Amino acid sequence: MNITILSRNAALYSTQSMIKAARIRNHFVRVIDYSNCDFVIRNGTPDVEYFGESLCDADAVIPRIGESFTKLGVGLLRQLEVMDIFSVLSSQALSNSRDKLSCLQLLVKNDLLVPHTLILHNGHMYEELIDTLGNYPVIIKLISGTHGVGVLKAESRSQAVSLLETFNKTKQKVLVQEFIEEAKGADYRLFVVDGEVVASMKRQAKAGEFRSNLHRGGFAEAIKPTTEEKEVALKAVKILGLKVAGVDMLRSKRGPMILEVNASPGLEGIEKTTNVDIASKIIEYIERSV
Repeated sequence: MNITILSRNAALYSTQSMIKAARIRNHFVRVIDYSNCDFVIRNGTPDVEYFGESLCDADAVIPRIGESFTKLGVGLLRQLEVMDIFSVLSSQALSNSRDKLSCLQLLVKNDLLVPHTLILHNGHMYEELIDTLGNYPVIIKLISGTHGVGVLKAESRSQAVSLLETFNKTKQKVLVQEFIEEAKGADYRLFVVDGEVVASMKRQAKAGEFRSNLHRGGFAEAIKPTTEEKEVALKAVKILGLKVAGVDMLRSKRGPMILEVNASPGLEGIEKTTNVDIASKIIEYIERSV
């Protein structure tokens, strides 16, 4: 099988892991930098070209689309869909999961639990709306942030208002969420491939830090999720149209609470923590699908 990995850096752990898994199973693999892809419609026929070379011979693609390239990625995946090339990630699923508001709307519409959330547009209503979250601290997140970058904790009402005023003046969109005290700086990532939770880990924030991201110094351990957590993760990815995803959640007093559903989750942390060869499971999913 001819498999194309869409990645900006072939040396990244996740990309290398999937190259290795595919080659072990005797597939031809190539990596292309999707930011240099051209979309072509010639004589009524759609194509994607990479430095003049067509992608039409690909049997399947594995997209590793970065946050800042979401709009380009959605267009590229839509073009590949028109070309009838199988993709691990659909254009609609990428759009659903990357737009934080759309993601939350779809999850709560289907009765999944998320933190109390505000996405503020009216600069005159900050203080009144923040009060509806209840106690402090609260979490303020840049809508475009990743790896814990742009995630702040406001310890008081005045601090929250000051941060929001600053973001508003710099025209950066943020969301405000309740702080889940009982989570104690820990979250849980459940990795889903084709309707199955294949690996799970707990991420714990280091002392003095509230963000549990491994990029922020958190540490991880393999865990066995509860039946309810598995059900929540599988329901979330189905709602968003994802086949491969990382579902991040907290254990709250109200039950499993979804923080984020990642359409292009990294493999390094969870493969090393759980010793599960997730890349091979993704390749096996492609083999079943193409």
